[in-house]
Parts: sequence; structure tokens; C-alpha cells
Amino acid sequence: MKIERLSLTNFRNYARLEFSPPADRPVVLVGENAQGKTSALEAIFYLATSTSPYTSSDRQLIHWRTENDPIPYARLSAEIGGSNGAYHKLDITLMLDMTAGAARFKKAIKLNNVDKRVMDVVGLLNVVLFLPRDLSLVEGSPSDRRRFMDGTLRQVDLEYLLALNEYEKLLPQRNALLKRIGDRRAGAVELDFWDEQLASSGAVLIAGRQRFLRELEIKARDTHLALTGGRESLSLNYLPSILPAAEGEGRQLSFEVAGLDLRRQLTAEEIKPQFLERLHSQRRESIGRGTTIAGPHRDELRLFINERDCGLYGSRGQARTAVMALKFAELEWMRDQLGEYPLFLLDEVAAELDSSRRAFLLERLNGAAQTLVTTTELEIFNAAFLERASVYQVKNGQIQAGAR
Repeated sequence: MKIERLSLTNFRNYARLEFSPPADRPVVLVGENAQGKTSALEAIFYLATSTSPYTSSDRQLIHWRTENDPIPYARLSAEIGGSNGAYHKLDITLMLDMTAGAARFKKAIKLNNVDKRVMDVVGLLNVVLFLPRDLSLVEGSPSDRRRFMDGTLRQVDLEYLLALNEYEKLLPQRNALLKRIGDRRAGAVELDFWDEQLASSGAVLIAGRQRFLRELEIKARDTHLALTGGRESLSLNYLPSILPAAEGEGRQLSFEVAGLDLRRQLTAEEIKPQFLERLHSQRRESIGRGTTIAGPHRDELRLFINERDCGLYGSRGQARTAVMALKFAELEWMRDQLGEYPLFLLDEVAAELDSSRRAFLLERLNGAAQTLVTTTELEIFNAAFLERASVYQVKNGQIQAGAR
């Protein structure tokens, strides 16, 4: 999988860009801050996922210089080639329609010049994004780790994507009903319908996360052992808030102490009735609090090094090593699912690493996956890496071949 051509119009600080990144060599985008390096990666990520990793407001993606135009807009376009010879052209247009007085935001998507929905094109282009702030996978909140799981799975698993979209629509509706019941403006029996729907979509999410983490852990552990010279072992501990149990040898095997067992896969059909039972048993408390207190929206993932929680007891260096291992594992896991590598996007990551971790990183950027790396300092890369990389200068919203 590769981008053969990237075209941007009025996107962030790009008034106009035409860029054909090499597919068989790492691409290094070098330049000062605020010149467009990160925006180029953001555009590729947006084309792949229809979301930005840097803002929750798509309006902010439209070039500020267009704000006085009759219809401010941004257009992102990619010509995408696959290892199987398939070729696609993907276009996303973001616009502010000012004709009705108040600005109305619109998003239009075309695949090979045919109108499509977001869910129709998610997965056409796949990416793994590595950012310095990804230390939040160890040190941040549970929502950061849920975002990591969802961001990977929604690219490769359509059932998961549909369940996630459904769950995210159902949850606020159920919460609103809980508040109405608490205010005596509705009856608790009305929860039956919403509980059934929430348990159905939520069970798919829990089962998908469990499978993903079980397979990811194997790859991450191998990379982590290599990074630490065999001294430290990485493990993943998935803690769904409903903690379902698995049937085994005629009895219930509960994993409430260690989290959901990553060696025993539960199906969505096995999880759903347990999720539904938990929603029923927690109704009184949920009504009192006006919110749903169990479900995938409250799941947790913990990273352990040598059986100690890295988020609680690990050093900064151990956190960086664990995150790097996770990102390389994510890259390899997606390759297994897709049959080809996704794009690998690294935004100012190398500067955050010490010399040994940086050397490990650069050695593995070998062209197997189309790779784009941003930096303000070309000097941090060793000569061997630069010799096999293509270096581009980014300045004032333009990308030109050659270093400074």
C-alpha cells in the first residue's frame, strides 16, 4: 500500500501542494517549525481515517486565508496503489457553506469520482502514526489507550467500525434517558431497548479489543526484548469494565484479578449476556449518577514490564521503549491483517529518543512500509540512514527535494 501522489488545496498552511513521495525509501521531511511538515502527515492520516490526530474540529483544517472567500474549502486528494495492482483515487472536500447566512460545515468524499460515505472509504488507505505524545499510552489517561485500540481496529475491521459508530451514538442517548428517569420524567422500563442495543455493539468492541491485544502482545514482546537486550519483558493487561468470564471445564473462570485473559478468546455472543446483566444490575446506581458506569467507554489497558505496571513504576526511558515496541507491533499486526504494510508516519519522534533507541528505530525503517519522517534537525540521523532515505525540504507550505 502506498500513496503515489498527494494533492492538497487550502489545507492547513498549504495553499497548493502536489507531492509524489517515494515508496521504496524512507522519506524525511525537514524544516523549521510551522512550515508544513506535520500538516503533510496530518493530511495523509485524515485521508486514511477521516479524522485528525491534532484537532477535533475539521473546520480548523481549512486554510485561514480562505475565510473571506464565498465558500471557504479545503481539498485533500490521494492516488493510492496497492501491492495487488489495485489503484484508487480518493478525494475529501471540506467546506463552509456561507450562503444560508450561518456557516454550515460540509464534508464530501469521492472514491474514483463516485460519492461515498466515510465508512465506505475507511480502510482503503491504512496508516500507523507515531508521535512524541504517544507516551500517553503508558503515562496518560485510559481514554488515550482506548483511542489507540479503536484507531487501529477501525481501520481493518469493518464489523468493529460499525459497532464503534453505533456504540458512540447509543451511549449519549442512554445517558440522557438515565437523567430523565432520575428526574422522574421517564420510566426505568424504557432502558430495556437501549440496554439490548448497547450490549450488542459493546460486546463486539470488547471481543475485538481482546483479540487485537492478544495478537499485538506477541509482536510487542519480541520487539521489546530486542530493544532491551533481552533484559525486560513487556506484557499487556486488558481490563474491560464489565470483566466477563469464560466457560472452561464446566465452570466459570473469572479473570477479575489479572484482567481479561489474553490467551482465552471470548466471542461477542459470549460477552453480550454478561454485559446486559451488568447493565441491569447497575441500573439504580446509573440512574442516580445519570451516566452509564460500565462498558467499553470505561475499559482500561495497562502495560507491564517484568510484571510491574510501567505507568506506575516505570522510568521515562522504559515508557519510551514500551511505546516504540507497541508501534512496531501495530505496524506488523496491520500487515498481517491487510496482507501488505500500512503507511508509517513519524512526526518528530527521532528527536525524542536517545542514541540507542534512535539507532534501533532507523535500522528498521527499511522501506518495507512507505515511511514519512519529519524533523527540524537533519543532523540527528546517521549517515547510513540518510544514504538510503529521500530528503525533502519543507518551507512556507512547499515541499522540495534536497536538504537545507
